[in-house]
Parts: sequence; structure tokens; C-alpha cells
Amino acid sequence: MPTFLTRWRVLATMLMFVIASATSAARAVEHNFAGSVQLDQHFVPTASPADARRLGFAGFTLEAAGKLAVDFSERVSANVKVCFGCHGFETDMAHFDYRASDGFRVRFGRMSPTFGLFNLRHDPANHKLSSKPLPYDMGRMLRHRAWNQGVLPSPFPDNGVEISGAHAGEAVTLEYAAHAVSGMKADARALDLDFVQSRTGGLYYVDNNALPTVGGRVAANVRLAPKVELGAGASGLVGTFDPNNERTYAVLGGDLALRIGRTQLRAEYLLRRQEFDTSEPSRFKYVLSPRGEFFVKHGAYAEIEQPLSSSVDAVLRVDGMMRVGNLERPPPLDPAPEGELSRRSSVGRVTVGSVWAVDAALRLKTSVEVTHFSDRDLAGRRDAVGVHVAGVGTF
Repeated sequence: MPTFLTRWRVLATMLMFVIASATSAARAVEHNFAGSVQLDQHFVPTASPADARRLGFAGFTLEAAGKLAVDFSERVSANVKVCFGCHGFETDMAHFDYRASDGFRVRFGRMSPTFGLFNLRHDPANHKLSSKPLPYDMGRMLRHRAWNQGVLPSPFPDNGVEISGAHAGEAVTLEYAAHAVSGMKADARALDLDFVQSRTGGLYYVDNNALPTVGGRVAANVRLAPKVELGAGASGLVGTFDPNNERTYAVLGGDLALRIGRTQLRAEYLLRRQEFDTSEPSRFKYVLSPRGEFFVKHGAYAEIEQPLSSSVDAVLRVDGMMRVGNLERPPPLDPAPEGELSRRSSVGRVTVGSVWAVDAALRLKTSVEVTHFSDRDLAGRRDAVGVHVAGVGTF
């Protein structure tokens, strides 16, 4: 019942926003509605159909989003966005922006706080591959349940406030952002973040501990030549995720981007350090280390986008993750067929893909992913291949 009511509340909010915008069009500077739809077919030829389903989301998956933006004046605007995917319906954004100047803007409501480089392109219409980089994965990687998604799954909509701004010079542009949001969530005795709690409206979009997570980003973009630009940024956030405010998590990230003509190169590195409850040592696979009650999850990717013609782009991405720390002991009758993690586990992946612009609003994505895991599954396998074929439309 809560899920049903939540969906209708979201749809009702969107409808009221559309009506309000239409009736106030005379005083609104501009308003528009846009969206995207991606249908992706994922094959795993190295596994049987039953095993493929346990490894990840094999088969058809749909990602759709609709966004309404209204400019009430030169200083005030509002955005509402609803998306649908493997997680069901989600309010991706519902916020107001106030721009005092280019150097000082205030945003409040529900939003994805500024972090890293990829989050700006998390919508499937804005990036060239069907899957996201492993550090930002939100369910498409193989063995995603064992890994519990990426370092910081994208998008990560949250309630809060953000202050940002930019200063543009002749060749250098400096940007900053600082935010305070509800933050990630989990139960008191949880050993990892619970991304379902952070996303589902059935548990209410409220903080579970009343202490906000704080973070921000600084970046610089340098124009080296008329068709050459270099960008670099650093991001971070820190907060507590349990109801008692006893367990902390911190995420740090750095990114680089280089554009040479129509060629685009990007690279990012993310790290998450997270504490966990050790009040019951028998829960763990290994003897607890005296160095602390935490684990560290690393992630990185590098990719290049190269246009081959006016309508076809080629994409090459190399990404990976590593998790260092203790793990919960699996239940006796559940041997985790995806492949258990060890105290020090890693995964690496190489993806080759292409994007064909069929029309101005339609694209066809194809890609092949080769993944290597440090841990074997029950069949003794460490390697897997995934094939994606997706259609993407924008409106």
C-alpha cells in the first residue's frame, strides 16, 4: 500500500506542477518538459540463463525519466524529475534554485548533491554505454549483490540544501559546491549501506538519524587551446548512516577530463571508508582486526569517446573496484552462488561499445563487457562476458 500511494503522490505532484506552470505562463520566463527512455537487453553468454539472473539484471531492463523545469524569473527556477527503473518509481529531483549571481547559487529540496564527474551524466541519455562505471554502479554490474553496488551508486537523490557557484575567466573557470543532505541509511547493526532505505518512498523520504551528511566539490576547467580543454575536480562527503549516529562513512573522489577536438577522455577515482557494528564477532567470516571496525572500498574508471563519423561514436572504458575489510559470515544453507567476497576482493572490467545516432532523438547502443573477479563462484569461474543492446530515445 505505501508503494502504491507513493506512486500516486509522485504523479499527482507532477500533474499539479504542470497545471500551475501552465496557468502562470504569463509570468514565467520559460518552462519546458523533457525526458528519456532506454530499453536495454543484457546477455551473459558465459552463464546459463538461470545463473545469469543470479549474477545480475539479465534480460530487458527499462530506465525512463521525465523532467519539468520552470524559470519564474532571472533568479528563481524550479525542477521536478521522476524516474523509473529497476528500483521502481523514484523522485530524482524536486527543488528550487535561487541565483544571486554566477558566484552564488542556493538550491533546496530533493536533488543529487554535487559529487564527482559522472553524476552530471547519470541519465542514460547522457552517457554512451548501457552500464555505468563500476564506482557509480547501481545494479547493472555482474555479482552486484555480493558487491552491494558501487562505491557511490549514481544517482543518489537526497533531501537537503546546496550552495554553489562559478567564476569564469578568459581561460580558467573555477567552480565550487557545498551541501548538507540527509545522507545514506542503514539499520543499527548493518554491516554496509542499505541503498533501498535511501531510495524507497515506502520508508519515507526522511533522515533516519537527524544528523546531516555534509560534503562538496571544487573544480577547475582550463582552456589550453581553441579546441582543447582540461578539467580537474575533487569531491568529498562525510556523515553517519545508522539511527544512533555511531557509525560513520566518508567518500572521497578525484576526477580529470580532457577534450581534444571531438575526442573526450575522462578518469575518476573514488574511495569509501565505512565503519560497521562488531558487537557480535560470530557474524563475521574472519577474526576481527584490532586496527578498527571499518572497511574500505576503492573504485576507478578511465574512458575515451571517439567519434567515427557524424552519426557513430566508439567508446572504450576500463574500470574496477577493490574492497578491503571484514565480511559477514554467509548463512549455512545459502552459499552465495554469485561468489563470496574475501577479506581483500577485486573486480576489473573492460568495455568496448558504440553508439549510432539513428535520428535526432533516437540512438542505438551496443557494448561488450569482459569482467574478471578475484574470487571464484561455485562453478570455479572468475571471468564473465556481458553483451548489451539498447535503444535510447529523448523528448
